[in-house]
Amino acid sequence: MTVGSSQDVRPEPPRQSSLSTAAARNLATTAKSAPQMQEITSRWLLRMLPWVETQGGAYRVNRRLTYTVGDGTVEFVQDGAQVRVIPRELGELALLRGFDDVDVLTALADRCVQHDFRAGETLVERGAPADKLHLIAHGRVNRTSVGSYGDAVALDVIADGDHFGENTLLDEDSRWDHTATAETSGTLLTLSRSDFAAVLSTAPTLRTHVDAFSTLSQQRQNHRGEAEIAMSAGHRGEHELPGAFVDYELKPREYELSVAQTILRVHTRVADLYNGPMDQTKEQLRLTIEALRERQEHELINNREFGLLHNADFKQRIQPHSGPPTPDDMDELLCRRRGTKFFLAHPRTIAAIGRGFNARGVYPDHVDLGGQQVPAWRGVPILPCSKIPVTKEKTSSILAMRTGEENQGVIGLRQTGLPDEYEPGLSVRFMGLDEKAITSYLVSTYYSAAILVPDAVGVLENVQIAHWPR
Repeated sequence: MTVGSSQDVRPEPPRQSSLSTAAARNLATTAKSAPQMQEITSRWLLRMLPWVETQGGAYRVNRRLTYTVGDGTVEFVQDGAQVRVIPRELGELALLRGFDDVDVLTALADRCVQHDFRAGETLVERGAPADKLHLIAHGRVNRTSVGSYGDAVALDVIADGDHFGENTLLDEDSRWDHTATAETSGTLLTLSRSDFAAVLSTAPTLRTHVDAFSTLSQQRQNHRGEAEIAMSAGHRGEHELPGAFVDYELKPREYELSVAQTILRVHTRVADLYNGPMDQTKEQLRLTIEALRERQEHELINNREFGLLHNADFKQRIQPHSGPPTPDDMDELLCRRRGTKFFLAHPRTIAAIGRGFNARGVYPDHVDLGGQQVPAWRGVPILPCSKIPVTKEKTSSILAMRTGEENQGVIGLRQTGLPDEYEPGLSVRFMGLDEKAITSYLVSTYYSAAILVPDAVGVLENVQIAHWPR
């Protein structure tokens, strides 16, 4: 190739004839959004709860005296393939509620025998002699009986931590009034009547407690376990009327306000020089408050002291009959209380509800809630709440609740009129400047929730949300 060949000649780039857009932007005003935040959710629970003023930082729930001691969930420990009941957890049984002699409880726990069952196995047969308490460590058990017309009747489904057959420990003539069949494989522990009697004969403290329990169970009470109010009806003439009074619990529960706090720090240079067109302190505070409100709703659901999931009455907890949520499960949850205001479920659970309904050819209706259309079942809104946990096994819970003091439901607790109050129940206090010219603000919100009567909240537990009907 020779020098000066035409192949070495390259075209010159076109000369710029006007100001470039990149340079022009240096003189232009930029349109910008306020700071965005992915953590913000709809927070339906905070919007739907009626908030009650709580002076003094505490709310006392006075109830009518209840004789029933209730049934709790029993917890276990696992060592390889061996499963043991935690001795103190036996105190969750109605028979042993309030009994705190650890040595005796340990003796009872040591006599529990492990039994691993398989899916489809019959654990107890209706009509057979009953002489064992069954504690379910893991697995699902379906209990059925026979109806008035000889057909099979489904009673309930029980799972991890549940138990049955407690009455057999004291009743020598008892027989099973139902059949218990394992739906899945699992493990349970049994305590026989003879082993319980052996411990009872050597433990005076347990004998005293059992005698007191027997006396308590003989007290006249209504179907809710409350002390009965004596009255007469349908009589004629000069019938002597019974005297009555309404007794109260001597030690009512008190809910103390919980707190969520953080310290917001803003450098004075930022607040002074970079404060337009948006107020930096105001935007920082806005996003901080959003995060606090999200944490507040999380605590109202999951806090062990007052959270709805942990404080729902054990008798108001039910299991789905087949795993995925069905219309039958929703009806079972709905029928356990009057005046249910709304359902609360994780968004993925709501999707599973829709799949289960569609598979049956059932389509939930929608209701208007504050100008927004939300799905509903039997006219009761189904509201999303991402704070309800989803386990690694892809199970979750559905809550149903009645709200309001006048309805003896669930209420939110807060105190307003706080010093430097920014929103109801939330204060922003100036804490001063430090030697680095950083301004600090203490942001605090005080809250709690109270369940006025046990049936105000119901929970459908262990709902399978990863099932896809075919």
